[in-house]
Amino acid sequence: MTKSVKTVDRKRCHWAKGALEIRYHDGEWGDPVRDDHKLFEMLILEGAQAGLSWSTILAKRDRYREVFARFDPARVARFTPARVERLLADPGIVRNRLKVAGTVRNAKHFLEVQREFGSFAKYLRTFAGAKTADALSLDLKKRGFIFVGPTIMYAFMQAVGMVNDHQRSCWKWKKGLVQSA
Repeated sequence: MTKSVKTVDRKRCHWAKGALEIRYHDGEWGDPVRDDHKLFEMLILEGAQAGLSWSTILAKRDRYREVFARFDPARVARFTPARVERLLADPGIVRNRLKVAGTVRNAKHFLEVQREFGSFAKYLRTFAGAKTADALSLDLKKRGFIFVGPTIMYAFMQAVGMVNDHQRSCWKWKKGLVQSA
């Protein structure tokens, strides 16, 4: 859940202009995430954004949470083809067949990573330091994930605090903000 944040006049990253973006920026963007449900949510939302604006995804985020079982990967992994078809008729989400079916597919692979590493957060720690979004993307693709290209993975890494891309003039920028996932 996004932290409640006052949107007082502050210097922010250039992209945080509207109310949704400001709330997202101030309350969570770039903050280290260790919770697997939250990591799954951000992985899916970043993939859903491909070709769209982040504001579009933020506007649809609450509906995504409703229809994708609060981003519980175990529940999403059990979605049937009939349920995917119903989701494709929901105007509250991005109705792209590959993205919706990919969410179910990625949930299954997410669970496999959890079993192998103990948690998705522990898996992500193996990409701290010198490893890049390219390496994370390549490994996820080898594991069967889709919508995890290097650009999407870099945005994911920004969102969950694996890299600090706050502008230096932004109130959230400070040395050492980012920690391993």
